[in-house]
Amino acid sequence: MLTRLYHHPIFAEHLTGAGHPERPDRIAAVSQVLEDECFHFLDREKAPEGTLEAIYRCHPEGYVQAIAKVIPEEGLVRIEDDTVLSPKSFQAAMHGVGGAMAAVDAVVSSDAPNAFVASRPPGHHAETQTAMGFCLFNNAAIAARHAQAKHGLERVAIIDWDVHHGNGTQDIFWSDPSVMYCSTHEMPLYPGTGEKSETGANDAGNIVNAPLSAGDGGEAFREAFTSRILPALETFKPDLVIISAGFDAHHRDPLANLKLTEEDFDWATGKLLDVANRHADDRLVSLLEGGYDLQGLAVSVRAHVKRLLEG
Repeated sequence: MLTRLYHHPIFAEHLTGAGHPERPDRIAAVSQVLEDECFHFLDREKAPEGTLEAIYRCHPEGYVQAIAKVIPEEGLVRIEDDTVLSPKSFQAAMHGVGGAMAAVDAVVSSDAPNAFVASRPPGHHAETQTAMGFCLFNNAAIAARHAQAKHGLERVAIIDWDVHHGNGTQDIFWSDPSVMYCSTHEMPLYPGTGEKSETGANDAGNIVNAPLSAGDGGEAFREAFTSRILPALETFKPDLVIISAGFDAHHRDPLANLKLTEEDFDWATGKLLDVANRHADDRLVSLLEGGYDLQGLAVSVRAHVKRLLEG
């Protein structure tokens, strides 16, 4: 069985305006690198459209309908400082949700051992009722809830190595110990959350933050994984591993100050594949989040997906 790749042309039609870092060129860079001969064996599928029912498990109906109502017929609308909507933005977000759901279905049904969803807009900053940080709907959270609701999985782990803390995912699962959220991220940095002391409601321990400092590189990143995240996952024993795969911790990225290389993402991917092998029957889903230098994004995705293919 081969790694499943979910993609769709609609992801390039979510427009954000000149100079915006979360731009269509990102998905073009990912698509181009995955056309390399070494990815010939990827099992490629178009991301289907997600369902409103699945989104409502994480975001209330009123919030979702409010987003739909402000989609412009033409031009751009800015709904907060960083988040911009264009005529195809809601459709792109729905296919991002659908890709995440389909990836869960594929790995749970053993149609694929693992899957990568190359979608935009990203999702991990979207809180229960708040769009922010380029994000509308929280794809990782929706995927986790879909795995539980449709497939009966009891424990889902979301590991987020985007350079920005996934405040939205933490918000959604703060009081739910059936989902573990683990994050490495630069701190202080947007959005200002992600202290080690943030461990979930009543210190449940299902929230595991491992903040890094500006200038930290692969050694600090790997130590955070080894000392905090991997032990927590071993105790939790997830039925499914979901990666919020942001690549803006790469040393080339303009929005942050960590110094990771593509080799660090390769290493972390391997460690999470090991966790999935031991506890989740190899079930692993990876969802694209950030990454704003096109070269850094491309080489990081190349390393990540190549390791997924190798298993």
